[in-house]
Amino acid sequence: MTYERTWQTIESGPHEYKEALHPVVLKNYGKWKYHEMLNPGVMVHVGESGDELFTVRAGTPRQDSVDLLRRLCDLADKYADGYLRFTVRNNVEFMTPHKENIEPLIKDLEEQGFPVGGIGPLVTSIAHTQGWLHCDIPATDASGVAKSVMDSLYNDFKEWKMPNKVRLSTSCCSINCGGQADIAIVIKHTRPPRINHDILSTVCELPKAVARCPVAAIRPTTVNDKKSLMVDEEKCIVCGACFGACPAMEINHPEYSKFAVWVGGKNSNARSKPSKMSLVADEVPNNPPRWEEVNDIVGRILKAYQVGGKPWERMNEWIGRIGWKRFFEETELEFKIDMIDSYRHARASFNQSAHVRF
Repeated sequence: MTYERTWQTIESGPHEYKEALHPVVLKNYGKWKYHEMLNPGVMVHVGESGDELFTVRAGTPRQDSVDLLRRLCDLADKYADGYLRFTVRNNVEFMTPHKENIEPLIKDLEEQGFPVGGIGPLVTSIAHTQGWLHCDIPATDASGVAKSVMDSLYNDFKEWKMPNKVRLSTSCCSINCGGQADIAIVIKHTRPPRINHDILSTVCELPKAVARCPVAAIRPTTVNDKKSLMVDEEKCIVCGACFGACPAMEINHPEYSKFAVWVGGKNSNARSKPSKMSLVADEVPNNPPRWEEVNDIVGRILKAYQVGGKPWERMNEWIGRIGWKRFFEETELEFKIDMIDSYRHARASFNQSAHVRF
């Protein structure tokens, strides 16, 4: 008996990304002639074919509800042929070849609470980690910090005030999420975990907790005839990784979990090589719900950069030109001897090019 296959396997996995591209993008793919920023929230791409594609960018809350996404999709259907996309910094972009759709789209976005901006020499939306939403080791609510910071920088998102674009990030821990940014706000624990030996062996998998430590500072021990764990505090880097595997190793604390601010990070290879961030403020209180101390430091840095930066000079280039001494003078931040790792003999400790190094 011959078996005849009458069905076709449907592969799992993501769709081909080109299926989601606007037809004008697909037609001119790899054949763009130039692009131009028209205002803080609008840009146009011109293809070799002469086609024009306008992009309107607006900020979103990031934790977007289904109702909010439906509202955005309705705007895309009305003004952008049904196409929209989200950027890596959680802005939403609408693309249309119809110039007459731009102003009505901006009007509708603003009326619905979506600020139009984020393109060009300004502060674009902050990139942030999930915080309490789903992470198992956060020391703060990164989403709340992001909301607080962007509330204070609302006009800086909508107006060309800066020498170049400014990218911000915030992280709810110092080991998992985050990345290089012009200004990064990172939570830092300042003491080793407190261990509850009474419950540790009943709520934690000991081998898993031991393996979670990146510096091998956790070791098995016995306390009151119960299997437990101990921390070598000389090795501990107070990262908080153990808490995710073992809730009995509590490290979060309103007094001892504080923020640090880093500056000068850059991922791209445009105009100058990538650069790593440097620490410029620490022991900053984790002070919800508005985090006034964090906002004050970010505001000082941005004000100094706005006044002293040259046109199209990124923050790391501005700092490199004026030097760290003047940076701390301009921002009125306190310098501590352990902050800067950019002296000549530290060359092996930071990347010098865009190439991967091992």
